[in-house]
Amino acid sequence: MEKQCRECGEKLKGRSDKLFCSDQCRNSYNNKLKSGGGNYIRNVNNLLRKNRKVLEELLSSKGNRSSREKMLGMGFNFGFYTNTYVNPKGATYFFCYEYGYLPLEKDVYLLVKWKEKEK
Repeated sequence: MEKQCRECGEKLKGRSDKLFCSDQCRNSYNNKLKSGGGNYIRNVNNLLRKNRKVLEELLSSKGNRSSREKMLGMGFNFGFYTNTYVNPKGATYFFCYEYGYLPLEKDVYLLVKWKEKEK
């Protein structure tokens, strides 16, 4: 049985374990595999990166508190975060990667950066 290129279907010549006829076909095939999920995954990842960038900028330049209005004005989307953390007092922090926020009173947020515990 003749083996065919997984991308273009051309007959393969050479090694018995060969899967593609050329580097171009191999790259094209693998790029198609990695693009699974398409626009939705790409859009969510872009939103998460944007949220992280906003938190990073606010935390580095404005201290450790910010208003909801300021965050929204910079493009922050409160519907997207990577994880939550509930501290021993029961307060829930929302994180976008290592940067997070804790809702306080009157649309004010405490901004934090996660610090790994040293071993």
